[in-house]
Amino acid sequence: MVLNYIWIAFFLIALIVGLIKLIFLDDTEVFTAMVNSTFEMARTGFEISLGLTGVLTLWLGLMRVGEKAGVINILAKVVRPFFHRLFPEIPRDHPAHGSMIMNFAANMLGLDNAATPLGLKAMQELQQLNPEPNTATNAQIMFLVLNTSGLTLIPISIMVYRAQLGAANPSDIFIPILLTTFFSTLAGLIAVAVVQRINLLDRVVLAYLVGLTSAVVAIIIFFSRLPQEQIETISTVAANVMLFGVIAAFIALAMLRRVNVYEAFIDGAKEGFPVVIKIIPYLVAILVAIGVFRASGAMDYLVVGIERALAAVGINTDFIEAMPTALMKPLSGSGSRGMMVDAMQTYGADSFVGRLASTFQGATDTTFYIIALYFGSVGVKRTRYAVTCGLVADLAAVIAGISIAYLFFH
Repeated sequence: MVLNYIWIAFFLIALIVGLIKLIFLDDTEVFTAMVNSTFEMARTGFEISLGLTGVLTLWLGLMRVGEKAGVINILAKVVRPFFHRLFPEIPRDHPAHGSMIMNFAANMLGLDNAATPLGLKAMQELQQLNPEPNTATNAQIMFLVLNTSGLTLIPISIMVYRAQLGAANPSDIFIPILLTTFFSTLAGLIAVAVVQRINLLDRVVLAYLVGLTSAVVAIIIFFSRLPQEQIETISTVAANVMLFGVIAAFIALAMLRRVNVYEAFIDGAKEGFPVVIKIIPYLVAILVAIGVFRASGAMDYLVVGIERALAAVGINTDFIEAMPTALMKPLSGSGSRGMMVDAMQTYGADSFVGRLASTFQGATDTTFYIIALYFGSVGVKRTRYAVTCGLVADLAAVIAGISIAYLFFH
């Protein structure tokens, strides 16, 4: 229901802005741009889905090998006490625990190509427990919001973009992103926990949260002591070694248990294509609405409005030029990436705006894209409070990102 209102709002706002620009500014190209964006974004949605087919097939095949080898059960046992409290409606021995922890691990390492198919697999397993297939369960919402909050330990792609755009020290945003994404995830977790009445002060929950916080602090300390030129190299190598290590462990344990690895892989991989077919209409719908909203110029007016409102009350507005990245991030990953690159090209990769835009880009994930992708893959239409809690995490990332950027770079 929430997505329905948001989808309609994008089109209505775009229509109103387009009419204003046509009548008062004599902009005869605005509606042409809006119509062109519908075709462009529809094609983009299909191309994203098509591109997802190969990697989804690969990772669903590997996940089946991991299941047969018993690796998923091992991972599930490690996090079961914590997950049992965050996802109380999931049985203790359900395979969704293992799929979720694999998805979270891939997200933390910045491995988007691995995280997405693992997340889709987890969502399918959660859907098996859904008594109302059209309505999101509490567990699905918690899982999705933790995904949209985008906890990332190693923002590899952001550092690569900064290096390509001439940053003197591409990794200088590493700690700001780590801190911002941590606050975003914490805000998303608290928001869902409040709605679902989950006790975050439970001793087990606190122990895991303290452990995660300690791990984040240890990573910050470790990388802060490295020579700056080594941070990007070490983080990239570490992430890819861990990823390939997981693949090798799956295959090795499967061989030890006398599993037919090839047949297990093929059996899991067969699930990839039907999932992609389900995703296409949901993805096209949300991307077309976002494209029309952008093409109308509504985003530009929103940024200008925020700047004038803040300036009127005497608040420093040096961060405003980076806000298009923050505002676009919940809507479109490629759109926010383009905004980040544009900010670095316009103001410089090492400018305050360039660094803040990089922080915004690396701190959260694309809320509406993930909702359309994950819920669309299992046919969930009623998302309940998933969008609201996801946007709470996004807002926390914006506030934290601005505050931390002023602390580190201003």
